[in-house]
Amino acid sequence: MPLLTANSFFELADYEHRHLFSDAEPVWTALSRLKGYLDDYPFPPLPAGVTPSLPLTATLVLHEGEVLESTGLAIVYDDVTKGGLKVSRGGQELAGATVLMAGVVLHGERFAFGRGVLVESGAFITGPTVLGDCSEVRQGAYLRGNCLVGRRCVVGHVTEVKHSIFLDDAKAGHFAYLGDSILGNQVNLGAGTKMANLRFVKGNVRVRTPAGTLDSGLRKFGAILGDQVQTGCNSVTNPGTVIGRRSFLLPNTTAPSGYHPDNSMIR
Repeated sequence: MPLLTANSFFELADYEHRHLFSDAEPVWTALSRLKGYLDDYPFPPLPAGVTPSLPLTATLVLHEGEVLESTGLAIVYDDVTKGGLKVSRGGQELAGATVLMAGVVLHGERFAFGRGVLVESGAFITGPTVLGDCSEVRQGAYLRGNCLVGRRCVVGHVTEVKHSIFLDDAKAGHFAYLGDSILGNQVNLGAGTKMANLRFVKGNVRVRTPAGTLDSGLRKFGAILGDQVQTGCNSVTNPGTVIGRRSFLLPNTTAPSGYHPDNSMIR
């Protein structure tokens, strides 16, 4: 069924976690493998100075295996996804330094932070969670575990993410909810986008396709957005929504569940 395989939705050649996807199965099977993938992931030890489930009392900087307190460091909080987060000590830049601001809560012990990552005060992150290089988790974000975030991504202000995958350059900037969902490369969610993941009735989520209705095998399944999809403010996707590349979901619109081909305009 090549129409609904991962390569039909995403460019995966440069994605660090591309082996999570199979081109022999429907794209949503990656969600069923996500927990096992993270269970086997080589997470480093929790950074020194972090007490699980308690807010950080001071801003910490992670650099080349060291954990540094921010006292005496100069930090420039510029555009994180463009490499604008800069940390220096005594005039010498600490290239690739990651910043966990005071007030961040890490719940659990399995976390991986890439280079140049910023996690702002008030973010609550449950492990296992992976944050790729130059990604940003903004104030008030809630990551509920089994979250795999690629490079140059944004998990925005008061955005909630649960058991989901971000490919590179995916951004959910403001007031979004993602449950059991996948965002492709360069996806951008308008403020207030919600991805519902649970049907009112019992049973697995079923996906309507040109070849007929398919059982996803998933009790909880939100949405899959192909590369460069954009959603408008206050849009909603029903459980089992699968949207092809370069499509638009217009503001204040609810996307019907099922497959929407590339270049769709969902009104």
